Amino acid sequence: MINVQTKIHDKFTLEFKVSFKGKRQLKANNFALNTWVFIPHSLDINPRTYTRTDFYKDIRTNVRLITPVFLLRDIIHGEKSPLFKLKQTMEEVASAPTETNVAEYEYQIKMFAAIYKSAIRDQLRYIFQSADASDRFTLTAHFLDEIGEILGKYRSLAKIIQAHTVTQENYNYFLFGDEFMLNLTEKELFAILDKLKNPEFELLKQPLSDIILGFLDKEKEYKSEHNYQQVDPACDSKNSELIFRFGALKKYIESDLFLNARMKRDGVIVEQVYYSMAAGLSMIFATGIAFSFQQAYGNFTMPLFVALVVSYMLKDRIKDLMRFYFAHKMSGKYYDNKTTFSVKDKEIGWSKEGFDFIPEMNVPKQVLVTRNRLPIIQADNRHAKEKIFLYKKIVQIKRVELDRSSDYNIEGIVEIIRYNVSSFMKKMDNPEVPLYVIDQDNHASRIMGTKLYFLNIVLQYKPDDEEQVIRYRIAFNREGIKSVTKMN
Repeated sequence: MINVQTKIHDKFTLEFKVSFKGKRQLKANNFALNTWVFIPHSLDINPRTYTRTDFYKDIRTNVRLITPVFLLRDIIHGEKSPLFKLKQTMEEVASAPTETNVAEYEYQIKMFAAIYKSAIRDQLRYIFQSADASDRFTLTAHFLDEIGEILGKYRSLAKIIQAHTVTQENYNYFLFGDEFMLNLTEKELFAILDKLKNPEFELLKQPLSDIILGFLDKEKEYKSEHNYQQVDPACDSKNSELIFRFGALKKYIESDLFLNARMKRDGVIVEQVYYSMAAGLSMIFATGIAFSFQQAYGNFTMPLFVALVVSYMLKDRIKDLMRFYFAHKMSGKYYDNKTTFSVKDKEIGWSKEGFDFIPEMNVPKQVLVTRNRLPIIQADNRHAKEKIFLYKKIVQIKRVELDRSSDYNIEGIVEIIRYNVSSFMKKMDNPEVPLYVIDQDNHASRIMGTKLYFLNIVLQYKPDDEEQVIRYRIAFNREGIKSVTKMN
């Protein structure tokens, strides 16, 4: 199964979070994802102005394991819970602080914090998007009780490793997990308070605000007791340091979920074979001309001299034409890059990616139907055609190796693809355009309107034998991305 989530990462960057979830009954799961991008003619994006190299400069991909799924209550209860596993490794590292035990202890701290983050996100999404409105107060109050219990249980484990056998460096790993979860909790609770300002949640605002603020006050005291950095409204430099620390803690906690990725060009050996064939064919032509003229006119004659010069000139042209032909033949069978994924030096899968501009006649009908041009766009497209490029990707996950990589239930991998669209903004017009209306005093009045350009992105993905097609419309101008809309 493939699941795609799209959002604005920053004012110039789109983020696609693509989850590839494998089936356990298969030894290898295969996926295909085609991203068709329809670009307005006015932006002057084409194979001449936007090369394959330009595209790969604008795109960045991170690959990580899907965080194991737990309900909040299951994080701390039961022998298979993350808390139980963490407690075991902490007892082992306190008794025998070997390199292996320390590494496992650090890994379990990171996994506990990452699972906590994922569980909070999923539970809040359920409460405010799926649950009945009448249940939201009870569910949120219960949510606060659960996260309070989880944080308390985690912190109570500190006494296990407060021993002379555990170095300060190793004890810091525990503190990093504690600080990360505390910062995350504060962020999510402040987001709830902000959400409660919406008229839709007016009845929940007062009772929930009191409970949440009380929870935050207790956590603020805990922060002060443990000398964790806090927001300081009067000091911007401290807040900058705090933001930097937030990012560093996040990268640290999620580091064991990110996969080791090794990229190389795809089809390099075959490419060299084809190019050698092109050189050989051109040499056969030149040698054939030389032998023919030598037999007809003999050695050291003017006709032979002319034939050798002409054959040498044509040889290079034939070689270049054959290289172009073979390169074109390869583009349909091979990709630009191949990336292998590994966990602890064990390969668990690979992906291949390719980029190319595609003539509209070669775009699948289903993709064009999903693009669904407006009549005015369709009419204009006869003269100023949209340019279309395809970013294609295939992924294989080795299910057996993935299961062996962790003692947690890992469903698959996630590719976080960030695409910077600033290359499309070079030839845009000014973002504001004057418009004129008749005002209440019957005078002509000028107002400024916002000029937007639209990228249409159609995702066509094929998990195993299934196929789905969805379309996003990206509104942007020279000031940045304004919106990302999933179209019906």
